[in-house]
Amino acid sequence: MAKRLEDYREIVGDEVISRIHRKMRRLYGKSVQHVNSTFQGGGVAEMLWSLIPLKNDIGLRADWRIIHGTPAFFEVTKSFHNGLQGEEIELNEEKKGLYLGTNEEFARFAHIERRNFVVVHDPQPLAMISQYRKEQPWIWRCHIDLSHPNPDLWSFLKPFILRYDVVIVSHESYKKEDLPVEYRIIHPAIDPLTPKNAPLPRAQAESILERYGVRLDKPLIVQISRFDKWKDPLGVVEVYKRVRQEMDSRLVLCGSMAPDDPEGSMIYKEVLKSVEELIKGGDVVTITAQDDLLVNALQSLASVVIQKSTREGFGLTVTEALWKGTPVVASNVGGIPLQIEDGVNGFLLDPKDYDGFADAVLKLLKDEALARRMGETGREKVREKFLITRLLEDYITLMEELI
Repeated sequence: MAKRLEDYREIVGDEVISRIHRKMRRLYGKSVQHVNSTFQGGGVAEMLWSLIPLKNDIGLRADWRIIHGTPAFFEVTKSFHNGLQGEEIELNEEKKGLYLGTNEEFARFAHIERRNFVVVHDPQPLAMISQYRKEQPWIWRCHIDLSHPNPDLWSFLKPFILRYDVVIVSHESYKKEDLPVEYRIIHPAIDPLTPKNAPLPRAQAESILERYGVRLDKPLIVQISRFDKWKDPLGVVEVYKRVRQEMDSRLVLCGSMAPDDPEGSMIYKEVLKSVEELIKGGDVVTITAQDDLLVNALQSLASVVIQKSTREGFGLTVTEALWKGTPVVASNVGGIPLQIEDGVNGFLLDPKDYDGFADAVLKLLKDEALARRMGETGREKVREKFLITRLLEDYITLMEELI
């Protein structure tokens, strides 16, 4: 059942609901087209599943389209994702041609000329703007850490970005001095009413974990992320090995396989190889299911959630855990410090500091009062800044300015 804005009243309060409706006065009947690369797997798709119905509910005509591409195209765009986050990649004419050809082909049947606003997410459909005669503001929403992009890739993509009216990023540090465009800082957000984030009775959560073979006879340490090199699942395993030397516990690595991420299965096989004996002993559990209730149960019943990313545009899995009142130990990178204040609602560490991660996890496992206090503080921060109603309001404000 599609959500309506008033469904959030008890969570965010009447003032927020009223303010959003007031801001909509100049936008009634306007239309907005969102374009991204996948309908499931990852934070972008999850936000759009909630954001599109809410925009329609308040008087915008919102639509969502997904760029079509071959596996080879998504291999190229995955390398672009890695390159934008600083990895060395081979950028040859064949890759450029496949990327540009797919964007051109998609634009032939994605008729968006009649929309008042167009929002393109991430690099996959970025170049499609070159196939249209602009008749409205175009917005590029980049969810990636742009602080140190690969120079060759950046040079290739920059002419397309310059065509956009506004670039939205998640962090001030993602603004680029050599890209003279209009920027907006808009934080991603979670929907507190989805199965992944709505309150889950403990008995139901325990039943879900039992179904997936996750026992609760010892404290759970959990990382929920794609099996992606930037999420450093192998590093999480190294942290866990240090923790278990001092305290008996269980590690759960849970991550779905997104259709636009061809590297996922390869990383997953590496993880399985590294924890083969620990899996046999029941101390490590790996899960690749796409199950929002499972994620909810894991984040709700975990003693500690880890987010050991080496690059992170924002990190909605951190937001999700904080919303459930679970303390988080995370890397001090990208958008994560926007959510966690070190020592207040979690711990922040250098992603290479395995010993520091282990010490922070152990501190939370040993001090339940500290863990509870950090969890409560984290939940209030999410309520204030990182719920879907805040994201909706930020988009309305931007579109109102662009009229």
